[in-house]
This record gives sequence, structure tokens and C-alpha cells, in this order.
Amino acid sequence: MTVDVEPRNETGTTVLLSGNEAIARGAVEAGALVAVGYPGTPSTEILESIAHRTDMQVRWSPNEKVALDVALGASLGGVRTLCTMKHVGLNVAADTFMTMAYTGVSAGLVIVVADDPGMHSSQNEQDTRAYARMGGVPLLEPSNSKEAKAFTALAFEISEQFDTPVLVRTTTRVSHNRGVVELGDRMDKPVVGFERNPQKYVMIPGHARGRRPALLRRLTELAEYAEASPLTKESGTGDSFGIVTSGIVHNYLREVLPDAKALKLGMSYPLPIERIREFSKTVDRLFVLEELDPIVENDLRAAGIAVEGKEFFPQVGELSPDAVRRGFAAAGILPEYLSIEPAPGTVTRPPLLCPGCPHTPPYLALKRLGAVVTGDIGCYTLAALEPLSSMDTCIAMGSSIGMAVGMAASGGAGAPVVATIGDSTFLHGGIAGLADAVYADANITVIILDNGTTAMTGGQEHPGTGTTLQGAEAKAVDLVGLCEALGVRDVRVIDPYDMGATYSAIEGAVAHIGPSVVITNRPCVEAPVKVRDTPFKVIAEACTACQLCMTAGCPSIVWSEETFEGRRKVVIDPVTCTGCTICAQLCPPLAIIPVTSGQEAAR
Repeated sequence: MTVDVEPRNETGTTVLLSGNEAIARGAVEAGALVAVGYPGTPSTEILESIAHRTDMQVRWSPNEKVALDVALGASLGGVRTLCTMKHVGLNVAADTFMTMAYTGVSAGLVIVVADDPGMHSSQNEQDTRAYARMGGVPLLEPSNSKEAKAFTALAFEISEQFDTPVLVRTTTRVSHNRGVVELGDRMDKPVVGFERNPQKYVMIPGHARGRRPALLRRLTELAEYAEASPLTKESGTGDSFGIVTSGIVHNYLREVLPDAKALKLGMSYPLPIERIREFSKTVDRLFVLEELDPIVENDLRAAGIAVEGKEFFPQVGELSPDAVRRGFAAAGILPEYLSIEPAPGTVTRPPLLCPGCPHTPPYLALKRLGAVVTGDIGCYTLAALEPLSSMDTCIAMGSSIGMAVGMAASGGAGAPVVATIGDSTFLHGGIAGLADAVYADANITVIILDNGTTAMTGGQEHPGTGTTLQGAEAKAVDLVGLCEALGVRDVRVIDPYDMGATYSAIEGAVAHIGPSVVITNRPCVEAPVKVRDTPFKVIAEACTACQLCMTAGCPSIVWSEETFEGRRKVVIDPVTCTGCTICAQLCPPLAIIPVTSGQEAAR
């Protein structure tokens, strides 16, 4: 849930904003007219917090590549543009990103990329700072909400001053933590219009060769800017040791060593090497405190600056005050530190699909079939865990179908090969995979789990939902028509709550020779509108403790204190039960029935 950062909040008002909301406000005050992206935790709320504005076009794209294409087109059209994504999204957008570093921009273009150290909601740990170096694009790192707003606005200025896209890198903690931010006026930036310049914007080899030297000159100028920039700030005292740091980690440092001498980098690419060199001369030992890869540490070593870092601070997972304290203790700066261990017997609850999730029945069917399931990115990835245990691979957005094609081609699956993919993920990166399946006449089944939203990140719109981020009606993609247009001859649509029809459809699709598609058609029970029906209950005296209902992994079904022939019976929590009927269809003795009165529901 985001707070209101609309213009009615007067200039000078102080409000509490998350880092994501502050970034959005920075773009608003910088006069951005277009904001585009693809939802991905921890970046999603940036666009959501300004979606209701009428003086900006704010939209989701089908994927990050398209989003960055839209952003570059808007920039060349002469308007300041914001593009948002999470770290793995930049992989998808990298083709455009790497070449737009050559072309440069027209109006300011800022790309916000939210990294996820610790992999709270991601399939890998990836450091966007490496992309900045590889592309030759400046990168700013805010450490709190106040800086998130200020750095975003400044990034637009840098973009226009140096004719370059600018990366703003956040992490989960910066994106989601809240801080006090003072609001400012919205800048009035006129549309300057598109100026034709094929030598700059048409990247055929002859033109691109001329743009490479321009990129290198720009980097030299940016390095000079970094050396003099107030984004680099020195604080603290002492000459025995000093720390170079940036982003959220600076806050951890100040919690552990509040008075230590530190050089905080607001711009971490290009590095202000000479400024760091001068800082290093004032201390006996120089440390680099950075999250994930030793990027700054390695650059300083390459520049001949003696530095310490990753031998004391982990390269795996996000840092924390505890990790920082432990590292400085290992380095001899602090006394030996004893971490607080979790209480004995602490049990963590595994993640589960929501009560009534329409993705559950297809995975029950696949488990019964013993299919090899190549999965995809989405909340349905939880089907890999017990008790469903019916997904075998999950790599990246849209990978499931291509992997299924390859698995079938290998001849080594030893079972039917099925790809499962959500509706948003299919439109993001699965269409080309399905085209390849048809082209290869692959003997696979693709199950498109259409729940009408981008559920995993909170229920965002996409080209198949019929609405835009700003609430306008839009033409919805016809998934059946699209699959048939790609050449799939066997396309089936099922209601996943009909267990018999679901099993039958999937078995029939798997038996079909060549590519087949099954599309489920139940909405997500949690987003964008919660779906609730009459809850169910267990008739205790009829329950035989067969425990088949437990195979669905529904969080609403819990163990009872009663037993039958030594096995535990179950009960259903009427508060969380959505009334989906899945458990009732699984129950052999028909011991699960709808609650019939308000009094029973209250119990």
C-alpha cells in the first residue's frame, strides 16, 4: 500500500515515504511525463504510487525490454522519462540498454533498478553495478528515502548534461524502508520534440563505430564529475582506519561505528578514484563495505590503492548491522562479537499457495501423471515444495516452454513433458517459446495458468487484463486466439475448480501428439479483488483421517486433535477458507461440506 504523494501536498510539507515512493516523487518533481516499467519486487510500488496522476503517462509494459524501448522512444521524443524494474529485469532489457549507452538520449532518461540481496523474492543475487560498468552508464546509489527522491531528480539532470541514460540502484531495504521526505514543486519541462539524427540513433555498424569513442569521452567527463561531485561525502574522525561505502550499507556502518571515518559514495560508477586515493592517505587501513560483489574493492585494487573488504564481509546475502559488526570484529577493529542465535526448536513455516488458489488442481493432476514439469516465475513456483512437489525446474521469466521443448528433444525425460506458466509471464516471455514449440512440433503440453493478473507482485495489470495501470479500459489479449494463431491445434480451456474436468483435460492434452495448450480461467483469489465464497467445514464423525485433503497444501486445512485408527483428522479454518471446493472434491467419505449458518462460520 502506498501513500498519497499528489500535488495537493504543498511544497515544504514533510511526509513519510518508502524509498520507492520517494523515487516516484523525485520523478514527479523533475517534470517526468512518462513512467514505464514491469512489476517486480522490490521495485513495483514506484509506478503504483503515481498511477493516479493525470499529468503523466504511467504504464506497465509486457516486459522490461519493451518498457525500456518505450522509455527510450519517449526520451527521444523530448520528454523526461522514468523506467523501473528489478535486477533480473535488466537482463531482459539488456539488449536495448547496452546500445542506448551508445546512442545517448534526448530528454532525461532514468532507469531505476532494484536489487534484491538475500533473494527475498528473486531467483538470484545480482549486482546492477556490474551493468553500469559493462554499459558505460553512470550509477547513483541512495541510502534512504530522502536521497532516493533527491538522487532521482539529480539523475535526470545528469542524463541531460551528459547525454546518457542514468541508473539509480536501490536494494530491498532502501525500496521498502520509510523515511521523512520534504516535498518540492513539480518542474515544468516542455516537450522539446524529436530531432532526426540517424548517425546518432540508427545503430548500423558504420554509425555505431563513431558512437563508441563518444561513449568513452563521456565516461571521462563523468569521472571528472564524480571527483568534484557533492554526492561523495566524508564524515567521522580518526586515522587508524577508514571505510568506503555506499547505499543502505552506510546506515549499517553508522549503527555499528557511528563516529568512524567514512567516505560515502552517492555515485558508485564511475568511481571518484582520486578522491578515494586522497582519503586513503589519511588512514592506516582502508576498508570497503559493500553489498554483494567486491566491485568497488576490485576497482580500488586495480588503481593501486591498498584496501580490505570481502575477507571480512560476506559476498553472499544482504549485509546487516550484525554482519558488519562481525566483520569488523574479525578485522580487529571491534572486540570479538557473539551473534544471538535463534531459540532452540524454532520452526519456520514453509511458503504455501493461498487458500483457494486455482493453480493447485493442475499441479495435483501433474503429480498424479508423474509428468516432468518445467516451471516458470510466479507464485505457482511454490508447487515445487511439499506437498504438491510437482515442479522440476524454474530458471527465468518465460524459460519454461523453451526448456520443455529441449527436454522433449533430449528424449531423456522418461515421462510426459509439461511447461507451466502464468498469464503475465506468458505475455512477458513465453510467446516466442510457444512459437518455437510449434516450429519444432515438440511433443509437449503447455499449461497457461491464467488468473487474470500479475499475482506474485500484488495484482498488477498486463495486456491480458483489459485495464491499464491508470485504470483505463484496454483491449485484452485473447490467449486462445493467440495460441491458435501461433499454430497450436489442441487448445483447451478449463475451470480448475472442476477437478474432474481439469484431470481429464490435462490427460487429454498430454496424450495429444505435438504441442498442446491447456488454459485455466479462474481469477486470483487475492488480487485485485478478493474472491470469497461460502466456507467449508469437516464433519468430524465422518472424517476417516485419510488425509487426502492435505495433499492440496491449503493453509486453511489444519490438523485436528481427534484421530481415527491412529491417524490425525483435520479441521478447516472458516475465516481463511475461500470456499473453492477443492478439498471437498478430494474427500472420499464426503466429510467436507459448506458451512450452512453464520454461527457455524463464526466458529
